[in-house]
Amino acid sequence: MNELLCFGNAIVDVFACADSAWLEKQGITAPVQHIPREKAQRLWDELDDATADIMVSSGGVAANVAKIAAMLNINAAFAGCAGGDDLAAIFEKELRTAGVVPFLSTGKEKTGLCFTFNCGGETRTAASPGAALEFTEADVQEDLIAGAEAVVLDGYMLDRRPLVQRILQLASRRGIPIALDAASVFQIREKTEEILHYSRNYPLIVFMNADESIVFYDTIRKGSKKTEVTGEQEKETLILQEICPVLKCITEGEIFPIIVIKLGGRGAVVLAGGNIYREETFTIIPRNTVGAGDAFCAAFLAAWIRGKPIRECAALGNKVARKILEVPGTRIKSNKLKSFAKMLRK
Repeated sequence: MNELLCFGNAIVDVFACADSAWLEKQGITAPVQHIPREKAQRLWDELDDATADIMVSSGGVAANVAKIAAMLNINAAFAGCAGGDDLAAIFEKELRTAGVVPFLSTGKEKTGLCFTFNCGGETRTAASPGAALEFTEADVQEDLIAGAEAVVLDGYMLDRRPLVQRILQLASRRGIPIALDAASVFQIREKTEEILHYSRNYPLIVFMNADESIVFYDTIRKGSKKTEVTGEQEKETLILQEICPVLKCITEGEIFPIIVIKLGGRGAVVLAGGNIYREETFTIIPRNTVGAGDAFCAAFLAAWIRGKPIRECAALGNKVARKILEVPGTRIKSNKLKSFAKMLRK
């Protein structure tokens, strides 16, 4: 029986060091951009000639959450769509190695790719979801969700409303909480009203980072002036003093929604039942920040499934996220998380 069922985009993450001139030639010029699948394939084919320093890992928010949860001894599964290609085999093998049960449909497109290039201290990301977008509500069977203790929904899926509503309705019917990762500030700008609607009608746990929570707050206020803060400490102060009192009202009176704001090196704050829980952490120099937020979500939900109180869920999230900062993406050996898995058995 799967305790945690994660719905998301099946994407292979590619981490590489690359020369800026080569990236410019390839049209990879922005910090974050989406590219056509054909262009992603060309990048993939040419990488061997451009750099020898390449690391490949299964990726996407939901798959990352599933992998880390499985390493914490949670029975985790992932559902999504991949292509019938070698990349799909890489994706599935890594999930199985981590202990995740994959439920993969096969799309007509090739498997999605997300490149993270380190370019002289600067990071550029180029993503192409490919076959991941072919996962639809028809792929979500009721018996798939039936035994779960919690469901994870990748925020990048919010554009596929029939799929999202199918998952929400099936989970809610059985009283299963749905963890929604906000995904990006771009999604928050477009989907705040939908997220608020879902939070009022379904048992939702919403995960946001600091920047996403600020955009969420601005959208709720419907003010013309956008909040401008840059430093991590300034963001923390704004969130604790201005944003949390507003979001706290959304959580009053019921178990759900629960709103979790990830503050990176400054820990996390959780709003639940009209209360504000603050859990601090300490900052380390990261090897790569990709996947740390997903690791926090995985550990938080693992503790939740094991019946731990909110503060312990957030504290474990901080600890596991810090461990993930030592590796690229979520490619970590399970023995590195063994002590945390033991904590969940107590």
